[in-house]
Amino acid sequence: MVLNPVISKLHGKLVVLASASPRRQEILINAGLRFEVVPSWFKETLDKALFKMPSEYAVETAKQKALEVARRMPLNHLKKPDIVIGADTVVTVDGLILEKPVDKKDAYCMLSRLSGKEHSVFTGVVIVLCHEREGNETEHEVVDFYEETKVKFAELSEEILWEYINSGEPMDKAGGYGIQALGGMFVEYVQGDFLNVVGFPLNHFCRQLGKIYNSSLESPAHKIKCKDVAVCDGPCTSVSCLDEKTVQPDISSFNHSDLVHNVVGPEGTKSNTEDFPHSIVELLDGFKASKTLFTASKLGVFDVLSDSGLTVEEVASRINASLLGTERLLDAAVSLGLLQKLRCDDKSVYRNTEQARHFLVSDSPLSLHAYILHCNDMIWPLFTHLESAVREGTNQHEKALGTKSENVFQDDCFKKEVKMRFMNAMHSIAKMTGRDVAIAFDLSRFRTACDVGGCTGAMAYEFTKAHPELSVIVFDLPEVIEMRSCFQSKEQDSRVSFVAGDFFKDDIPKADLYILARILHDWSDEKVHELLSKISKACTPGCGLLLSEILLDEERTRPSRALLQALSMTEGRQRSAVEYSNLMKKHGFSPVHTQYTENLLDAMLFVKDDQS
Repeated sequence: MVLNPVISKLHGKLVVLASASPRRQEILINAGLRFEVVPSWFKETLDKALFKMPSEYAVETAKQKALEVARRMPLNHLKKPDIVIGADTVVTVDGLILEKPVDKKDAYCMLSRLSGKEHSVFTGVVIVLCHEREGNETEHEVVDFYEETKVKFAELSEEILWEYINSGEPMDKAGGYGIQALGGMFVEYVQGDFLNVVGFPLNHFCRQLGKIYNSSLESPAHKIKCKDVAVCDGPCTSVSCLDEKTVQPDISSFNHSDLVHNVVGPEGTKSNTEDFPHSIVELLDGFKASKTLFTASKLGVFDVLSDSGLTVEEVASRINASLLGTERLLDAAVSLGLLQKLRCDDKSVYRNTEQARHFLVSDSPLSLHAYILHCNDMIWPLFTHLESAVREGTNQHEKALGTKSENVFQDDCFKKEVKMRFMNAMHSIAKMTGRDVAIAFDLSRFRTACDVGGCTGAMAYEFTKAHPELSVIVFDLPEVIEMRSCFQSKEQDSRVSFVAGDFFKDDIPKADLYILARILHDWSDEKVHELLSKISKACTPGCGLLLSEILLDEERTRPSRALLQALSMTEGRQRSAVEYSNLMKKHGFSPVHTQYTENLLDAMLFVKDDQS
């Protein structure tokens, strides 16, 4: 990986991405960069008319985002970042700069302009290097650059335009489209960096980091200086907002081999770190990182740190653990970006990171705490027997958990607390994924929905929030319906109702739309066909079926949670979008849309055929 020679030099540094974009985060994560996300508060209100080139506008916006975070963090977050990365992507056509559409009408105007034309996508990127100076002052060095990619759209009909706009995809994307998703269907050709159109020019970014960290102190990258000045009122034509003359890194003659950091051994031989198996070593330690997260969650570390920072002695006392063990656990969590470690009155104080506050504290609205405990108590034991599972081709529930059954509600061996823990985990996932699944498609044609196997109703409530005209029936086992009162939403919604029954044995409630979220992958092909046959018979032509699962890529080559999940050897299996489409066609459903949500679950919408 091109970042590997730089990664070792970033160890121990606090790298911050000043962007909430899930696409930028995914690109950098896949490149192997460890970072913390702190979205910028900078309001993108720069006057576009003051900039000669769109690239200047994108760079200046990215710079203001990054500098705002770099200046805010020491004050609001009580920690100083070492590196802050800012980025801004714009689309330009006919001399206009297009950012994110404000509504469907704006999206229509943007996409109409792009129809049948070639346009440019500019991403401005800023790397702010933060250096602590005397008097507790911080000096900011700024390195910035931009990337341009040409994209040509096909001619788009009114029907296609509105179908795409109603999918909801355009609303958070520059220019009103996502090339990595449904918007890619409009593209005739791309000239330049594809990832730049997605939102971040990884190749150019890697070369800049290589220039900064793999070069000598005399290189241009080290001569860029920026004093901590106030935010500019207008655009700058130079590389950065500086008080003194700056030199922009010259990458025109930069060679790819410069990215390789060579080490001279004792015998004078060179060892190329590009040959070092970084990805394999990360996998070797991956289970340790997972168990650190599991243990910290189970001991309640993130909960005791939810209100304020605590010393190791205070944490150890509250979680009833040894001082030595607690300190090592906390430091490991800090190294994984789960906690912060600060100096306060000559003592080390630990705090939750922003992500930990949102997703790891047990009473946070989007907490994954319950699902993490499920992974620790149910999934982890299964995977300790993976070798046997692979050799035998069978699940290892009996060895790991003392029962052959995979379904906690169909085996009396599972106690009520185990079932409650399972429901907690499913509730947690539904809360995390529900909104993205609910808004994936325009469902205005449907008035009633049935969430088959809807558990606590968390997903159903997200659907009624997103679609005011929709009412949802949650259909699940009697025991599940009885226990769901423990998860009753504080925001009562009369449009959500609960019906008890077994979807293999009992009649499924009538509805215009059937929702199958995390259901089909659990069951054998025989059971899947049985369930889909029942739903198909309950449907009239035009009824919808919304499927939500982790969708595999066709070649099974890209990293996927579903591929790893499949190793548990359940009787069910994971499928790709094409495989699900072929499966649904056998039961009279035609595919309408597929939405890759970038959340834990993807979504597909089908409609019952007239001929079925």
